[in-house]
Amino acid sequence: MAERIKVHGFYTDYEKGDIEGIRYLTEDLDYNEAKVFFEHAKNYGESQFEDDNDRQFTLTHKSGVYTLTRRN
Repeated sequence: MAERIKVHGFYTDYEKGDIEGIRYLTEDLDYNEAKVFFEHAKNYGESQFEDDNDRQFTLTHKSGVYTLTRRN
């Protein structure tokens, strides 16, 4: 079951296994750095990024909801 958290002001759904992506957005990036990913996802449907440990994530935006998933 997905959980919801506010990341720099953006409500984001994620699964527990994807918490490292949430941690990267909240702890490693400041608001302006993270905002780039959220704006790109809003404008183009998704934004892909990787954290400092090369884990890859996709942030999607659909019907006003952001969702973070990990890519393999």
